Amino acid sequence: MQPYPQNWTHVTEFVMVGFAGVHEAHLPFFTLFLTMYLFTLVENLAIILVVGLDHQLWRPMYFFLTHLSCLEIGYTSVTVPKMLAGFIGVDGGKNISYVGCLSQLFIFTFFGATECFLLAAMAYDRYVAICMPLRYGALVSWGTCIRLAAACWMVGFLIPVLPIYLMSQLTFCGPNVIDHFFCDASPLLALSCSDVTLKETIDFLVSLAVLLTSSAVISVSYGNIVWTLLHIRSAAERRKAFSTCAAHLTVVSLFYGTLFFMYVRMKVASSINFNKVVSVFYSIITPMLNPLIYSLRNKEVKGALSRAVSLKSWKGQ
Repeated sequence: MQPYPQNWTHVTEFVMVGFAGVHEAHLPFFTLFLTMYLFTLVENLAIILVVGLDHQLWRPMYFFLTHLSCLEIGYTSVTVPKMLAGFIGVDGGKNISYVGCLSQLFIFTFFGATECFLLAAMAYDRYVAICMPLRYGALVSWGTCIRLAAACWMVGFLIPVLPIYLMSQLTFCGPNVIDHFFCDASPLLALSCSDVTLKETIDFLVSLAVLLTSSAVISVSYGNIVWTLLHIRSAAERRKAFSTCAAHLTVVSLFYGTLFFMYVRMKVASSINFNKVVSVFYSIITPMLNPLIYSLRNKEVKGALSRAVSLKSWKGQ
């Protein structure tokens, strides 16, 4: 444990630096991130509404997709509005209370862990659909889907409990400047004047457990899918079967690649600016791209969107 300064006081508020090096270009950056955030909200809300209103999409794959869209909205909303407030210099826009900081970290971790498990559930759905189509209705019933989704949310909520509790036991006696655009674990640990060894170890183990467990389900599911596809003689049938999981595989690759880089590490010290770029990628860019990936690569979603637009145009006449 590091020795406390003689006149130390417990930090009750943090100041988030954000992107300190872009002062002269803060308005263009504000416009860029605001556009991306609004685009993310519109896209994901459109997915939720289209799936909810179009009976042809009332199937397990799209049930999970609506949950993914809800997560993407929450995932970005817990960080981006505060970052935007800091860009335009809103009074107190860069400040966040100690409790608010831990709450933001808890919610962000909760949504991130839930998304990992949800992507695993979606991989299982694709595995059963392609490898065991005759048993699909029995193995992936609506009851099973509801239980899987509920389990993803429940386990995701429990994941950050121990890490946030350990974070709350650390002492922060100054400085209180977080070199990030949200309260992530690494920049917070760098400010603590307590021994963070246990906290680092628990964070590493929890992150590793979440990522390995969910990625193992995804890997086994897609391993079996590839094996099944290789035994399909018709090239057209192979392409048709693979097209149903291509979007999900793309989303998984984007999401897991950045998460493994960011969180399965023992040391908090690394390039802060590079970490910010990676954080922007998985917390802002990926949630914006996911609906595009699912809609552009999925004829049923594109068809449902077209029907919804056509119906709106017809009613407007």
